[in-house]
Amino acid sequence: MENTAKRSMVSRISVTQWVAIVLTVLAVVFIIENRHRVEIELLAITIRSPMWLVLLVMFVVGWLAGILFRSFRR
Repeated sequence: MENTAKRSMVSRISVTQWVAIVLTVLAVVFIIENRHRVEIELLAITIRSPMWLVLLVMFVVGWLAGILFRSFRR
């Protein structure tokens, strides 16, 4: 009876939710493996930050630029 309950719980998870779970796990692994600090130089400013944070900030900047560009074209 317990196997049936476990199967039904797993079968209730949609493909989209599985993709979200896998991406979350990959993001956590990425963060754990990229905890070392890097130096970023921009004009006269030098920033020392974990690599994962730098990449996250650049992802957000690119995402926002894409949103702004898309709304500009409309």
